[in-house]
Amino acid sequence: MANWYITREKFKRALNVNDATRDPIIDLYIESASREFDRLTDQWFIPKTQTRSYSWPQPGIERPYVLELDAPLISVSALTKDDDDVTAIASTDYFLEPTNSGPPYHWVEIDLSSTAFYSSKNTHQRGIRVTGSWAYGNDTIAAGALAEADDGSETVLDVTDASLIDVGDTILIGSEQMFVSGRATLDTTANLNGALTATKSQTTVTVTDGTQIKNGETIEVDSERMLVTSISSNDLTVVRSQDGTVLAAHDDAKDVYAFRSLTITRGANSTTAAAHDTATAITKYQPPARVQTAVLDRALLDYSASLAGNTGQAGGGGGGRVIDAAQAEKQWLKVVVEYKRYRFGAA
Repeated sequence: MANWYITREKFKRALNVNDATRDPIIDLYIESASREFDRLTDQWFIPKTQTRSYSWPQPGIERPYVLELDAPLISVSALTKDDDDVTAIASTDYFLEPTNSGPPYHWVEIDLSSTAFYSSKNTHQRGIRVTGSWAYGNDTIAAGALAEADDGSETVLDVTDASLIDVGDTILIGSEQMFVSGRATLDTTANLNGALTATKSQTTVTVTDGTQIKNGETIEVDSERMLVTSISSNDLTVVRSQDGTVLAAHDDAKDVYAFRSLTITRGANSTTAAAHDTATAITKYQPPARVQTAVLDRALLDYSASLAGNTGQAGGGGGGRVIDAAQAEKQWLKVVVEYKRYRFGAA
């Protein structure tokens, strides 16, 4: 699994699901909706490093200086011709087009003021190769930093802020992409400063050092999980008994944990795994908001339809989001048309 357009936590918040036992099936519906959107739009929304091959000459292309692409292109690291001879075409000798609206780019055009040209030495098959970063876009947002150094081979990373990274995010550290497939607790170094009763209405949790907790994190004390909704000095405002955990009493000085230990897949999307220092900045990819909403609604509806009975709505239980199936389908198709890629190259 990789390149989800919504996260597990976002899905569960939308449907007000606190039961962690449903996570595997939820993950399948998120993956399915994300890949269905890719298929229908003929593109994808988190960058992949790839070498794509093209016939030369391309059927139906009348301009011999234009290479039509079959996928959305963000940047090029190498452009070659002549089959296995892989003769390089210099970056100064071609243009990525359309220049006024890209990226993504949809064709590569030889600079007619140069001496460069496309050619295929033996047959027309796989005569041109384009190596680069491919996707509709590569927008990212800040997502904290590494809490410890990474030697380049670890599959569990500790980070500084669990509120910014969820299961299903594709993160970027340096030039390496990583897919987040799980989260586990890490000691925040803060402790309870006062006992807690097993009372849902006790929503103020005082800790020894509020600077060690991040707003929006899910913390864990003993076996109870709590969502932090605000922080004032050392006082946390929380929602008790999250993720299906049991409301419980807790003694003074208990350790406070947060889900800052990430299980990751290294070198996602054909990037290269590398070592990273402590405090190295993390960003995460952000598909367009309308894509995220469309995929979320589709995943929610498909998940709901798999349950006993299909009412044509998703959500509504326990204050969760309510989605009308017919309206969501119309919106899904509208967003698909909006992002559908119509320009194709010859493979």
